[in-house]
Amino acid sequence: MKHPPEEFHDWIANRAGTDPHRIALSFRGRDWTFAELDTAVNRLARQLASAGVVAGDRVATLLHNGAHAAMLPHALLRLSATLVPLNVRLSPTECAWQIEDVDPRIVIIEEGTRALVAASKAPSIDDETLTSSKQGNVDLQLSHRADHIAAIIYTSGTTGQPKGAMLTLSNFWWSATGSALNLGVNEDDRWIACLPLFHVGGLSIVFRSAIYGTRVVVHEGFDAREVNSEIHRGATLVSVVSVMLERMLDDPDNREFPTTFRCALLGGGPAPRILLERCSHAGIPVAPTYGLTETCSQAATLSPADSERKLGSAGKPLHPNEIRIDAARSGDEGEILVRGPIVMAGYFKQPEETVRALADGWLHTGDIGRLDEEGFLYVLDRRDDLIITGGENVYPAEVESALLAHEAVVEAAVIGLPDLTWGQRVVAVVRKLSEVEEGELTAHCRMLLAAYKVPREFRFVTDPLPRTASGKLRRSLLRDSIRT
Repeated sequence: MKHPPEEFHDWIANRAGTDPHRIALSFRGRDWTFAELDTAVNRLARQLASAGVVAGDRVATLLHNGAHAAMLPHALLRLSATLVPLNVRLSPTECAWQIEDVDPRIVIIEEGTRALVAASKAPSIDDETLTSSKQGNVDLQLSHRADHIAAIIYTSGTTGQPKGAMLTLSNFWWSATGSALNLGVNEDDRWIACLPLFHVGGLSIVFRSAIYGTRVVVHEGFDAREVNSEIHRGATLVSVVSVMLERMLDDPDNREFPTTFRCALLGGGPAPRILLERCSHAGIPVAPTYGLTETCSQAATLSPADSERKLGSAGKPLHPNEIRIDAARSGDEGEILVRGPIVMAGYFKQPEETVRALADGWLHTGDIGRLDEEGFLYVLDRRDDLIITGGENVYPAEVESALLAHEAVVEAAVIGLPDLTWGQRVVAVVRKLSEVEEGELTAHCRMLLAAYKVPREFRFVTDPLPRTASGKLRRSLLRDSIRT
């Protein structure tokens, strides 16, 4: 006989009972205690019910960071519904595809994202309208199954087709647990959420802080001066990507961080060594991390205590997860495989992709790395052709497809080249069928792609692009030829 599924008592409700007066959420100078947040989450859940949301529904959001964006994940849990946070930087075409794929009950929008749902047939409701509407009469759930799909977050696939990673409540619990065992938890911790809450790195802070009973300080976006000021006002932790940390260091008004600041959790791809050295010289504790949407954010993290002797490493897997390298011999380079309770339940409506990704009980990341003799992970490259620019993932096939939709383009290859500001920049190599200007192709891509995916540079060629015998583009040859 199977044991009954594990359940979690609602994290906000639990803290409202044990620590009602402790600050839970800060935004724009306003604070909510856990008791106040519990009341606000109940109200929002009943407003969602009034909008037609019932157990099992998926609710998509197109929201910038804010108080309601931080409350929605908890409110949806109380209805046994699933959050689908969509990237506000998508183009209307990309957004319509994801909305159609996930088929949400409603899409919650705001004034700045209204245009993104114009091409979608799904019903939408403005955030202000929702939060001023009447409350539905519904019994709210304060006990949640551990295997409940708390969020579906879309991540690009190697073919360019987005995939919705299904993350369970248990995934978020174990992610928070592993992080706590690595970084520790202080009663007065304040974690700055300046990463987008529609990314797993931002959303994880919201759940993690509720589990710990600590404060999350939500910023509308990233501003280096504001983040530095928040740290001097007592914030103890922040999650950033490399370009953000660089701007914090470059802030002309920045001064030595106070001793209350515990750590900058650094994700978004391998960290530049020169950046880590700058932080070390400045006495800023940094914890480089390796993770994916499919692993609910962190899979491995370097503790600040090991940062100097293991400079360049992404650390060890967060307990109780495992990482191994698919290589013939110990110490060799190979694909990074992850196993443990942080690994997603699968891809939404993509059983074949799920089986492929989770073969033999391990998540096959497609990323290349190695483990040293002490078990520390070194990430050598992200997925072979993946471009990481400013912490955002760009898959070449998706951009190439957009370029090939232009009548003047006969062939296109997209690669990432090193960039001091963004880590990598998107470069397109194009063979033209007829005359076309770079500006025209840029405008064409902007209609189809998020801004960060649009090539920053075009290289025009007259010869056919290099391909394998089976017809696949040899992007590595193009990268090497351009670099030389």
